Amino acid sequence: MNSSEILRIVDAIHRDKNISSEIVFEGIEQAILTAARRHFGENAELVVDIDRESGEPSVSADGEPLTPEEIGELGRIAAQTAKQVIIQKIREAERDALFDEFSAIRSHLVTGTVSRVEGSICLVNLGKVEAMLPRSEQIPGEYHRVNERVRAIVLDVRKAGSRVKVILSRCHPDLVRRLFEVEIPEVAEQVIEVRSLAREAGYRSKVAVSCFDSKIDCVGACVGVRGQRIRGVIDELAGERIDIVRWNDSLQVLVPNALQPAEVEDVILCPMLGKVIVLVRDDQLSLAIGKKGQNVRLASKLVGWDIQVMTQERLGELLDQAVTAFGDVPHIDEDLAEKLVAQGFFTFDDLSVIEPDQLAAMGELTEEQCDEIVARADEESLRIEQEERETRQRDRAARRVAAEIEELSAQRSTAEPAPATDEKAVDPAELAAASADAVAEADAVESAATEEPAATGTEESAAAEEPASSSTSEPAAPADEEPVPADSASQTETVPSAEATTDSADTKSADREDEVLTDSTATDVESENDESEPGQEEVGEISPADVAAEENGKPEEESVKLPAHSTDGTSTED
Repeated sequence: MNSSEILRIVDAIHRDKNISSEIVFEGIEQAILTAARRHFGENAELVVDIDRESGEPSVSADGEPLTPEEIGELGRIAAQTAKQVIIQKIREAERDALFDEFSAIRSHLVTGTVSRVEGSICLVNLGKVEAMLPRSEQIPGEYHRVNERVRAIVLDVRKAGSRVKVILSRCHPDLVRRLFEVEIPEVAEQVIEVRSLAREAGYRSKVAVSCFDSKIDCVGACVGVRGQRIRGVIDELAGERIDIVRWNDSLQVLVPNALQPAEVEDVILCPMLGKVIVLVRDDQLSLAIGKKGQNVRLASKLVGWDIQVMTQERLGELLDQAVTAFGDVPHIDEDLAEKLVAQGFFTFDDLSVIEPDQLAAMGELTEEQCDEIVARADEESLRIEQEERETRQRDRAARRVAAEIEELSAQRSTAEPAPATDEKAVDPAELAAASADAVAEADAVESAATEEPAATGTEESAAAEEPASSSTSEPAAPADEEPVPADSASQTETVPSAEATTDSADTKSADREDEVLTDSTATDVESENDESEPGQEEVGEISPADVAAEENGKPEEESVKLPAHSTDGTSTED
């Protein structure tokens, strides 16, 4: 390898890999030295140097320089070893160059394409390196697809073996700052400055801006005409809400701006605790606190002070409670208690972090007394914290027991049968059995009526010559009596099927012609009555046995009623 070829290779690697020429020269020198040691032995004193201007290599062994021919006789294995050394050196140099490059743009905005999605981790191709976007650094509710374009900031850069590991983030507050620089030219030109920023990724962000030129409306410039400028930032952040407030060096002005849209009545500063007490009206309390405390939490991050929002009545209660509690501490009189409360010390937890020299200056106390007060406040704070922890545990246990009882009650209610109603449900099996019994009883009555011996003429005449008193004692329905409807007649008469069975049995007997004649006569009488008095129906006699049978729930076929007699001596059947 001649000198011109060495210079050409060094220059090509420098341009392609963005590696310094000095690093490439050092790699070639290290490769030649390794090859020479394999040829001359490990104990030989070798020195290798390459001229940076001409590219001419020089090698000396034990103080004697080697000729180019001797250098070329190092052998094939030595040359292969030199090649591997050069490649390794170039890779290390390339890794260091990438590390330095991405370390310089840490917290800056980069744009890449999602190459792979492995579980909840997205691998983003940035060209020279494949960066990683973990799930913890993704906006909640946001999911990326392959070949999707992604904007993120460089959160961290690490060396991992021969590679460079780049971590991206879309949840960091600096992402909002960089997007403001992209979407708002005044911010990029530093005419408008982003002074502070607080963010809860995916939900809400607060940005405080200021401008050196008082003629420029910094808030309006960030919002844009009809919100066009801020709309680009919101769309990139998946619809995240962004509040832009005007920065002010005075906390009396900045805190109300940070708590917008709530209206603030008064701001009380507590410098010793780094706390701000904000007083609002009752109707503005929930608006100032925000959903799940989000508004006041972001405002606290924005101004850098702890903000406590309360009403005037609540502040009065805290003052009275604090003065009473501090009065029980040794060496604290009423005057010192009021001074502590005026500085925002409302609880023993606040009092436990006070500096002894500050306490001594407020109450003219000795160092031992101040230490005793702080120790007592620390003990009371731990005791109150323990009581609150036990109370929370009891509340959780009570809620758990209540939930278990409710679950058991629900399971028991589903397992118990439904309460009985006024109308008992009919069992199909019982209904079928009752129907079968009724059919059997009807068959028995019919067979008994068929097998009954024919009535003799004497019995018929005796039945015909029955005393008239029996018929007169049970007269027919008078003419002025209201006619009985067909439905009620069917309900009161309990033996029509039995009479029909008896009539069929009589007609089958050939030797009962007289009875048939009597039946026909009775039928003629009934037809005449129907024609003479339309709408009226003669109601037959209901015997006490029939009523008893009906009350006892016996079937209709069990009661057979004798035919009633009309006033003219002829028998009638209802």
